[in-house]
Order: sequence, then C-alpha cells, then structure tokens
Amino acid sequence: MQPPTVRPTVRRALDRDLAGAGEVSVEAFVGDGHTRPGSPYADLLRDAARRDREAELLVAVDDSGAVLGCVTFAPGGTAWADVAGPDEGEIRMLAVGAAARGRGVGRALVRAAIGRSRELGLAGMAFSTRPTMTAAHRIYEALGFVRCPERDWSAAPGTDLLVYTMRF
Repeated sequence: MQPPTVRPTVRRALDRDLAGAGEVSVEAFVGDGHTRPGSPYADLLRDAARRDREAELLVAVDDSGAVLGCVTFAPGGTAWADVAGPDEGEIRMLAVGAAARGRGVGRALVRAAIGRSRELGLAGMAFSTRPTMTAAHRIYEALGFVRCPERDWSAAPGTDLLVYTMRF
C-alpha cells in the first residue's frame, strides 16, 4: 500500500532548515548508494548553507517545520548550473528523506523549481541525473520533462549523467 500523499510547504530555506536539508541530502545520496560516505560530494551535500548562499535552496517541510526534502535551484550560467543554458533553470541534488518518500514531496519540490524558472522568465529547464536514479526519473517524466541524450555528459570517469529538459 502506497503511503498517503502529503501537502508539504515548499519554500526558500530558512536558517533553521539548513541542518535538516544537509542531513536529508546525505541520507538520500549516500543512503541510496549514489555517493560514497566521506567523499567531497557528500561534504557538498551536507553544506546546505553554502548551496543556499550561492544558489537557491528550496525545502519541503511538514506542519512541524521538519525538513522532508530539498532541491538546489540555479539559473543557467551561474556557478551551480552544470548543463542549463542562459535561458534555463537547473535543479541539483533533489533529495527526499526516506520517511517521506512516495508521498509527493519530490514532485512538489520539482514543481516549485519549475515555478521559480517561470518567475525568472526563463524559457525552460535542463538538469542532470544519474542513470540509477529511476524514482526521480519517473517524477521528471510525469511532470513533462524529456530525455535529451545529446546533452548527456560525464562529471568524472565512471560518473555518467543523463540530461532531462523542459521548454515552457
């Protein structure tokens, strides 16, 4: 039986959210085997304050204020955008805590990033994902993103990334 969908509040992170966002990010990426514990990338995931300072950190919180998930949003051409062009928004590090999975949190975060791209007058979105992140792929495809294989790339040897895009 699928857990019930929750209606999280999705907003820009507040100082009080940063520790929880970092922990949720590490839990999702390291816990699911996408990132090695103690790696520089795990440190980057944990440093939600930096992501919020240098990009935009969006969080999904429950009624008590607990962080259920988060995503980093960056307009193309900025330091946190890997593949987005100047007229696109990009998401990075979409993470949902294990206890909140399957309840619409990831979908709510991606919708918020789409909304943010539209607020900025961008023409679409582009972002990378690992081939093994199939649950995230289902969210992206359900929301209208399409694979763009000609933009796929490798962040490092053995770290192949798939690109998804959406035009508005």
